[in-house]
Amino acid sequence: MRESMFKIYTALTVDRPWLGGGLVLLGFAAALWYAQGFRLDASADSLVLEGDADLAYYETVTDRYGSSEFLVVTYTPDADLFADATLQRLQNLRNDLAAVDGIAAVTSILDVPMIESPPISLAQISQGARTLLDEGTDRELARKEFRTSPLYKNLLTSQDERTTAIQATLAPAVAVAQADAQRQQLRRQRASGEFTPQQAKALASAEQTYKAASAARQNELARIVADTRAVLDNYRDDAKIFLGGVPMIAVDMINFVRSDIEVFSLVVGLIMVLLLALAFRRVRWVFVPVLICAVVNLSLVGLLGFMQWPVTVVSSNFTALTLIITLSLTVHLVVRHLELHADNPDANQRWLLDQTLRSKLAPSVFTTLTTMVSFGSLIIADIRPVIDFGMMMVCGVLLALLITLLLYPAVLAPMRAGTPSISREDFTAKLTRGMAGTIQRFGMPVLLIYGVLIVAAAVGISRLGVENRFIDYFDKETEIHQGLVQIDKKLGGTTPLEVIINAPADFLQEDAEYRAEFPDSYAAGGLSANSYWYNAAELERVGEIHDYLDSLPETGKVLSMGTTADVFAALNGGQPLSNFLLAIVHKKAPPDIQAALFDPYLSDDGNQLRFSIRVIDSDKNLNRDALLKKIRSDLETKFDLAPEQIRLAGLLVLYNNVLQSLFESQILTLGTVFIVILIMLAVLFRSVPLALIGITPTLFAASVILGLMGWLGIPLDIMTITIAAITIGIGVDNTIHYTHRFVEELRNEPDKGNYWVAIRRTHGSVGRAIYYTSVIVTVGFAMLALSNFVPIVYFGLFTGLAMVLALVANLTLLPLLFAKLKPIRI
Repeated sequence: MRESMFKIYTALTVDRPWLGGGLVLLGFAAALWYAQGFRLDASADSLVLEGDADLAYYETVTDRYGSSEFLVVTYTPDADLFADATLQRLQNLRNDLAAVDGIAAVTSILDVPMIESPPISLAQISQGARTLLDEGTDRELARKEFRTSPLYKNLLTSQDERTTAIQATLAPAVAVAQADAQRQQLRRQRASGEFTPQQAKALASAEQTYKAASAARQNELARIVADTRAVLDNYRDDAKIFLGGVPMIAVDMINFVRSDIEVFSLVVGLIMVLLLALAFRRVRWVFVPVLICAVVNLSLVGLLGFMQWPVTVVSSNFTALTLIITLSLTVHLVVRHLELHADNPDANQRWLLDQTLRSKLAPSVFTTLTTMVSFGSLIIADIRPVIDFGMMMVCGVLLALLITLLLYPAVLAPMRAGTPSISREDFTAKLTRGMAGTIQRFGMPVLLIYGVLIVAAAVGISRLGVENRFIDYFDKETEIHQGLVQIDKKLGGTTPLEVIINAPADFLQEDAEYRAEFPDSYAAGGLSANSYWYNAAELERVGEIHDYLDSLPETGKVLSMGTTADVFAALNGGQPLSNFLLAIVHKKAPPDIQAALFDPYLSDDGNQLRFSIRVIDSDKNLNRDALLKKIRSDLETKFDLAPEQIRLAGLLVLYNNVLQSLFESQILTLGTVFIVILIMLAVLFRSVPLALIGITPTLFAASVILGLMGWLGIPLDIMTITIAAITIGIGVDNTIHYTHRFVEELRNEPDKGNYWVAIRRTHGSVGRAIYYTSVIVTVGFAMLALSNFVPIVYFGLFTGLAMVLALVANLTLLPLLFAKLKPIRI
């Protein structure tokens, strides 16, 4: 059966190369057409847990209290910030920003109400307040108000009065919001269990509409950010200016991804050409692998466009990985082809191709399957970009196998065999055979070294953590890093955290019953009479909670109804407002005061509080999970709040959920990879002991890398979580090739059953291919260090190092275990 299938394959490829080449050409043409649908994504949606309940709650919070996209400009003039010339310059900048198409409003120190410069009374607040440039505003009192006001300090100006923030609010993405609302409604219907085929079709259409709207919005944001930067460039001569905000970070990350794809593809491609030329010294053995790699990569881009899978920062290295995996497959074919030609210099091309494919078809299929398993294991993670990355690479690896097996014979079959281009006694063969001789002489010391390294790796893994700083994700020279540091240290922190506190459940029940029974009395009572929180007694407790949250070393700016109460007290001669005055202020406050002091922090019925906190991400002692647990625990114990009254939300919570899932995801992915690959090796080699030995080198490499990260204090993140699984998946490829050839050599006459003879022969043949592929793979991964995104740098360096460790282990530990344990029956 197996032989007949192989004959069919060679008849369709080796004997009819036009057929295999034609199939690849047709697929390639289709891929080029669909490549126009290829897109990049760096939105917040791409960096959250799949189905995170906290995300759903956060969306309800933003719906209730309002949320909009905005850019933040930090402006540090060379002159005094409050000088006339500086304020005129700032006014011009504000006006120019407001003129940018897509910016709906601009808020600066020139626009906010000044209530203490000079102080206004509660009676005057209903008439509105002055702004900084209005006649009658005291400039020195304004300077003090920005520095000391509970509302403005560390928000609009820094404590040293050198830096100010300008917020440019973007026009709402109506199309995106409508499309998202429609798909979320259909998703909820699906989750309820009652979902008709018509609704399923509607959901698929809604998902497509949302993707299209998101892509259009992404392009619009890129244009807005570019236009904003063009405006800022006109003001950099006399001020230090940084641009920040989530939209800018998303745009810049997309640019990083695009740059990484272009640079990695080019640099890895050039290095690949150079190394192939040095290794094989003939044009065809450079041309064929490069052609196959190019076709595979472009075909994968087309497939991603067809499937509408967006590429994120996590999957931005898919081109480099696909190049490396395809090259590994091709190099093993080339090396075997050249070995056969060196042994049979008069052989024709038909025979060489037949024997090469016969020898390498089974191990190539199994190495592809194991690599697919390693990437496929990422699908069980709960992190959306990691799931997508795993699915992309499963398709990429499968494409690499199919295109290689079709295109390799299609390109070479019409060519003459020529003369052999390598010798069995070249430098690489001598090097690999020398390693075999070394481990034969020093077997026990080598095993001892491996034992020490494994123990050290185990200790390092126990030190591995997930806590990291988002600021450290970016190179210090990038505007993202510099802007985040500026906002973090001078303007109240960067990462938002929402603390939501509800009224007690029994009060809410009584309130609903009273409202239903006496609607007129309820309406006449006013907010201070009917709500749980908006009254003198509870606002005092709100102030205590506010002060507690503000006292935490990890928190920067905190805004809440406690802030509002402090502002009102200042207007009332330093005395808290009575319930009567609270009701009047709430009723008489003009819209700008309502929008600034009530709407963001208190629900319409007054029964829910929102504390808006910005956490200092650059704090080296920040532990997000510990901070969230401490806040929840202290609110329960120190302020007598029931657990069900408290909800924590915001980007910090969502990001912490991702981080905390990393350990579980790492265990699940590694466990899945280990078990499935072990089964596959046992099936391939028909031996459980051989399978257990075979997986040892790559497990060693993965463990040492994770241990090294633990020793160096480098945490797991959405990129480095993939290293171990990828190391096992790619590293075990060489194990399969080595073991497959070793078994053949061990059973060959006249030295049948002689393990060390078989080891030396395997080192001189497959060992050479393993050496070539590992060197190219390592150099390819090392090129990822050119990225501006630090997790990708770590990914490239550590995965490259893992490939070196896997190479050494496959050529030392693996044969040593074979020789010591003798697992193969002859």
